[in-house]
Amino acid sequence: MSTSSTIREMCEEFDVTARTLRFYEAKELLFPIRDGQKRLFTKRDRARLKLIAKGKRFGFSLEEIRQLLELYDMGDQQHTQLVRTYELAKERLRQLELQYYELGETIEELKEQLNHGRELINQANLSSEAAE
Repeated sequence: MSTSSTIREMCEEFDVTARTLRFYEAKELLFPIRDGQKRLFTKRDRARLKLIAKGKRFGFSLEEIRQLLELYDMGDQQHTQLVRTYELAKERLRQLELQYYELGETIEELKEQLNHGRELINQANLSSEAAE
């Protein structure tokens, strides 16, 4: 594998569109080398894109992801980046667990409403059969 990748190669490997890569570049998440109109993505861009995808999957905003990626170069062997990522991830987990709990409650409530609706339908069917 070469040290740089074209936009097409990045799109194929990471299952993203060229528009997405250009958007990430505009948001200062990726920094491809420009060769005229051509963009060449480095190993660093590839690693950053993997982290962006993972961050998005976990529900981090692009701004949060950008800030975390910027912490990589602080010169403290990524300690600050690791601590901040850990803090954000703990908060995100708390949010997801709350959503999970609320979703479970909503599902149970909807099941109860469906059972009640089924009972009403059955009663209506019995009433119409008796009238006949």
